[in-house]
Amino acid sequence: MSGAKSGAEPRLVTPGEVIETSLEMRSGVGITYENNQYISTRIGWLREHNGTLSVDPIQGSYMPRSGDLVIGYIEAVRNNLWFAEINGAFNGLLPMSLAPWKVEFGAARQHMDIGDVIIARVQEVDESHSVVLTMKGVGLRKLKNGCVESIGVQLLDKFRGPNNEHVRNMASISDTRIVVGENGRIWIDGEPEGIQSVREFIQFTKQCGHHKDFMTQFQEKINKTRGEQ
Repeated sequence: MSGAKSGAEPRLVTPGEVIETSLEMRSGVGITYENNQYISTRIGWLREHNGTLSVDPIQGSYMPRSGDLVIGYIEAVRNNLWFAEINGAFNGLLPMSLAPWKVEFGAARQHMDIGDVIIARVQEVDESHSVVLTMKGVGLRKLKNGCVESIGVQLLDKFRGPNNEHVRNMASISDTRIVVGENGRIWIDGEPEGIQSVREFIQFTKQCGHHKDFMTQFQEKINKTRGEQ
C-alpha cells in the first residue's frame, strides 16, 4: 500500500485519486470504494487505522456549538448588537444584553467598534444556524493587548496536547498567556520574544501536525526550547 501503511508517514491525496493497495480495507471518511478501487473524495492526508482507510482534511471547518470559547473580530455594529466574524459559515451575534457592560440602546459603538477583537462564548446555535454569543463570564472580554494567530481546527487537539499540557508548557517557557479558541484562533500575550516562541510552535504544528509521531516531536521541541533558556 502506498502512503497509508501503519508506521509510514501519511501522504497527501486529492479528490478522485485512486489509492493503490493489496490489502482489504474498510472505507472511512474521505474514501469511497467503486469498481474494486479505493478513491479519495477530498484533499488531505491518507491514513490507515485498524483496517480502515480514511483521509484527514488539510483544513477543517469550524462548526459552532453551545459553550464553545471563540475569538472573533467585530464586523458590524447596530443600535443593540454587534456582529462578530468567528471563522465559521455565519457571523456570531452579540446582543447588548449579553455584553459585559451596561449598554444604552444606540450606544453600542461606544463600547466596541469594527475591528475590535473579542473572547466570547457561543450561547446558543438555533436550527437556522444563527449563532448567539455572550461575553458574560470569566475571562470573556475585549482584547486590548497581544496578538491573534490562526490554526486549522483539525489541529487544535494536537496543538493543545493531552489535558492542555502543550499549552501549559508553552506558556511556562515563553512567559506568555495563551487562550485557544475552538474556532481555530489563538490569543497570545506577553513580551515579543515570548510571543515569537509560541508562533514558532504554531507554525510547527501546521507543518508537522499530520505526522504519526507528532506528539513526540512536539515534546522534543518543548524540551529543546526549555534547554536553550
